[in-house]
Amino acid sequence: MPTTREYVLAALHARLQPLAALTLRDEVLPERIPTAGLIILRDGQPGEPEVTLSPLRYHYQHRAELEVVVQAGTGRASAFDDLIAAIGAALEADRTLGGLCDWVEPEAPATVDLPVEGAAALKAALITVVLHYTTTGPLA
Repeated sequence: MPTTREYVLAALHARLQPLAALTLRDEVLPERIPTAGLIILRDGQPGEPEVTLSPLRYHYQHRAELEVVVQAGTGRASAFDDLIAAIGAALEADRTLGGLCDWVEPEAPATVDLPVEGAAALKAALITVVLHYTTTGPLA
């Protein structure tokens, strides 16, 4: 039976699937970036939980990461901005991931432009998504 952590991460991945960009989970960066862009969900770290004792519960602020990449010769900035906005809209549409989380909060992207020899440049960002959820144990 999957853990709460796995349910939450799978729900986050599923939430991003309808976007035009290819959405992967814990995969290596492919050699070619799809025209619509690429999102790679990294599981990240659950961090140290706050613990309540009666009843015993572990309250996590899990920091998952989205690697977002767009490759284009022209219009790269607007394509990237459109993808970031689409991610934001998808997360805002269901901040509890179907009731699995107390709250989902993306942080502002840290962007970088990367030149690619012989090809269109990449615009990439790392977006941390904080997932607030509660479990009955650290391995549950």
